[in-house]
Amino acid sequence: MSVQVAPSLLSADFSRLGEEIALVESAGAGLLHLDVMDAHFVPNLTFGPIIIEAVTQITSLPRDTHLMITDPDTYLDSFIKAGATTISFHLEAFEPPERQERADRILERLGDAGVGRGVALNPDTPLDWVLPWLDRLDHVLIMTVYPGFGGQKLIPESLARVPLLRQEIVQRGLEVTIGVDGGVTTGNAAEVAGAGADILVAGSAVFGADDPAAAIAVIRGER
Repeated sequence: MSVQVAPSLLSADFSRLGEEIALVESAGAGLLHLDVMDAHFVPNLTFGPIIIEAVTQITSLPRDTHLMITDPDTYLDSFIKAGATTISFHLEAFEPPERQERADRILERLGDAGVGRGVALNPDTPLDWVLPWLDRLDHVLIMTVYPGFGGQKLIPESLARVPLLRQEIVQRGLEVTIGVDGGVTTGNAAEVAGAGADILVAGSAVFGADDPAAAIAVIRGER
């Protein structure tokens, strides 16, 4: 599987969002990454289903939706209806007594709706947390920064989970993609891909570049 670049719209210019999406689409982006934050689970507030619905209307690129919110199950239907292609939620949003039941329910609802089933893990969350659900997932998003704000530097230690996860996926014979989100740049993309990632989420490295198309090419390993 070739590496795909998922530009994070959090770093785009929202005054010209349509142009920004068209630019990265023509430059070879594989999908769009949509960071949903609620100012509770993470210390930032971004956007909700209305933006995802608008994005769905102007692009055919998959909408990789990352829910950094406290109650993803409460709002799940709104994001499905808005056109999210894959939805990743955080296991850390749930306390242990209810984690199993709520995660199971979310994955079942996503599967029934035909939406990609994803789980995201914070940098200090053990990889073991996701393993019980691995055979029911389409995607695992490994955070290499603490979620909440763009432009952070990749935490090298957090990347070490990627080859371990890749090994587990291969051993089980599964088709689960691995995304890496946080601090991906043109300078470290080769290392991140080499660790076993399928999807590299890049925000400021793409939308903050003088030439976003060239940045995508470098991140994809084409230059």
